[in-house]
Amino acid sequence: KDQHGCRFLQKKLEEKDAKVTESIFEEIYEHVAELMTDPFGNYLCQKLLEHCNDEQRLMVIDKVGPDLVKISKNMHGTRAVQKMIEFLTTPEQIALVKKALAYSVVPLIQDLNGNHVVQRCLNKLSPADNQFIYDSVSQEGHCIEVATHRHGCCVLQRCIDHASDTQKLQLIGEIISNALVLVQDPYGNYVVQYVLDLPFPGLPSRLAKQFLGHIPILSTQKFSSNVIEKCLNVADVPTRALLIQELIEYDNLLYLLQDPYANYVIQTSLGMSEPHQHVKLVEAIRPHLAALRNTPYGKRIQNKILKESQREYYQ
Repeated sequence: KDQHGCRFLQKKLEEKDAKVTESIFEEIYEHVAELMTDPFGNYLCQKLLEHCNDEQRLMVIDKVGPDLVKISKNMHGTRAVQKMIEFLTTPEQIALVKKALAYSVVPLIQDLNGNHVVQRCLNKLSPADNQFIYDSVSQEGHCIEVATHRHGCCVLQRCIDHASDTQKLQLIGEIISNALVLVQDPYGNYVVQYVLDLPFPGLPSRLAKQFLGHIPILSTQKFSSNVIEKCLNVADVPTRALLIQELIEYDNLLYLLQDPYANYVIQTSLGMSEPHQHVKLVEAIRPHLAALRNTPYGKRIQNKILKESQREYYQ
């Protein structure tokens, strides 16, 4: 726990003398859980995990197993646990770490320090060994809990990055089921946008269809309006037409035209609609053009339609 003593022992470990490593291991083994969360001791633990043999490493993991979640949430401990995961070499070691973390995946993901331990598992372990993470995140209610959390939304995206195709579909299925809730959340909306960009055929349209029946109200919300715009850009033509049709048929279109967020959705709709539907959208907007003249957001739409009319006139 002394800074200079700790550095001296680290240097000794770097000499890679098996007898010296054995001596240091025997001295600190009983105190390893405590040392992992110590401002200086954690560095010695990291160095020991790097230079000890497989049997010693297994003993350390077994020793700290009951406290591994608590250590992972500690600002010093998280570094030691990440180093432990980095140097896992045998199936027995991996099995012990999985057992220790399996029932605390969501609390770890939501923790400032613990989320880095889950991310290190995703980076270092195979998709099969990480199945415990995917099962936990996919459980009833957990997907929303993770995706709407400021750390969780980032970890969930990394889960998708490192997943096998089966695991990707497992997570995507959960995200699609909960899309209507996620899209309205300051963090969850980023997860939905991330999924919209994934290269799975038909996925953007499948996701966009979750919002049907709610397009006008989602267009007026800060977070969801971004996602509706993205859906208009990436969905297939029939799905896009369904989204735009809801705007055309909305009984308070003037409200959407003057809204600080929905006006962008309407502008995107004007740019993305097929010719026959474009005409219907313009016809629906035209009676409101005079009212838009003096509103900051409506003006943009008014200008867009006037420019189009002029273009048609001169062609």
